[in-house]
Amino acid sequence: MTSLFCTKTRRGAAVAAAALIFLLAAVAAHAQQEQNYVGSARCGECHDEQYEFYSKNSKKARSWHSVERMQRKLTPSELESCYDCHTTGHGRPGGFVSHETTPQLADVGCETCHGPGGRHAESGDPADIKRTPTLEDCQRCHNSDRIQDFKFKPLRFSGAH
Repeated sequence: MTSLFCTKTRRGAAVAAAALIFLLAAVAAHAQQEQNYVGSARCGECHDEQYEFYSKNSKKARSWHSVERMQRKLTPSELESCYDCHTTGHGRPGGFVSHETTPQLADVGCETCHGPGGRHAESGDPADIKRTPTLEDCQRCHNSDRIQDFKFKPLRFSGAH
């Protein structure tokens, strides 16, 4: 009788553990989708007018060129620090890693201001994206240490749309 009870208990524990693992995997997949950067071109599939304006008028759409021009003069750690403000999502889950592996995130794109767009791109729900960036969002890169260097003036649309 004891061995039958132990077998049922072990089997029940195994089923519960498997269910917990499945649940954790589902939560992780949802979190990854939410944090997934898709690149500005993907945003342009639905927001074509804004994407076209951004592509033609925003310096942010060509920010990788600044990195390319400077990279020969920088140490690897200095270069890495440039990525935080000259790419999309660097140092964040699903963000820019390198020009070779994540070229779609090599410029300052839509998701720099509006957050990772994976979930929004799948759902189309405006609630799944940050619609109105704040000045604090801009100040992650355009801060008091850099204002003199870049002559930053907070603009509502900054040539993006």
